[in-house]
Amino acid sequence: MFELLQERLFQLALIAALLVGLCAPAVGTFIVQRRLALLGDGVGHIALTGVALGFLTGSAPVLTAVIVSIAGAVAIELVRARGRTSGDVALALMFYGGIAGGVMLMAIAPGGSNAKLNSYLFGAIASVTVEDIWVVGALAAAVLAVVAIFGRELFVLCQDEEMAKASGLPVRFLSMLIAVTAALTVVIAMRVVGLLLVSALMVIPVATSQQLTRGFRSTMGLAMLFGVLASVGGLLASTYSAKVPPGAAIVLLALAGFVLALGVGKFVRRGRTQESTVSERPKLRIEEVA
Repeated sequence: MFELLQERLFQLALIAALLVGLCAPAVGTFIVQRRLALLGDGVGHIALTGVALGFLTGSAPVLTAVIVSIAGAVAIELVRARGRTSGDVALALMFYGGIAGGVMLMAIAPGGSNAKLNSYLFGAIASVTVEDIWVVGALAAAVLAVVAIFGRELFVLCQDEEMAKASGLPVRFLSMLIAVTAALTVVIAMRVVGLLLVSALMVIPVATSQQLTRGFRSTMGLAMLFGVLASVGGLLASTYSAKVPPGAAIVLLALAGFVLALGVGKFVRRGRTQESTVSERPKLRIEEVA
């Protein structure tokens, strides 16, 4: 392990895994609370078009993915907010259009190939460069800053949109902010777990945390911890075995954590129920005697 930490490529991959493990569950907490768990998938498909556009124009794929992802996320939110098309239908339209556009543009891009496309679809953390880390770090700082500054307002919005409107909060702005932050998170994670699996890292750690906690802040904090553990664990698994894809290993570890938390959560809740029942028994007996 100590020898791995001295290798440059592993250091870069570890930094990327840590950033993704922190950001994805932090944003995912708001998305899950608002019942938009598939938003990451929709934006991920749109980001594929942005990546292909980067290869077609000779630009940096990460930057074009940021622009296209933000535009797509805003479009999804506008369609959902106007109510003419339900949220799941809007996401489905983006699913199909995003992946079809990405495949088409990559096919006509100079030097475009399925191998390059697969590295963004399923992740290629071993190929992360210093430039990628700077871009990912800047995007991660922006995402965490949004969570820190607007966390309370976003929580109110996700709990009850009508109450947020009655409280005078800028609901439209906050809704757009969630969508844009989700888009940035997708771009951050696409080099680590891939565009097809990024939504899993935004949702599964949150679902795992919900089995063990009740408060919103504790849920987010524990979800970020689970996200980091899954990301680093998947990276280590792929490092020690070249046959293990890092993105798939990260998601499977996150799923294993959810199954474990599901069992632990049931045991804890059963214990609480028994304790409350025992504590109520003397009171019932006293009332019966009276």
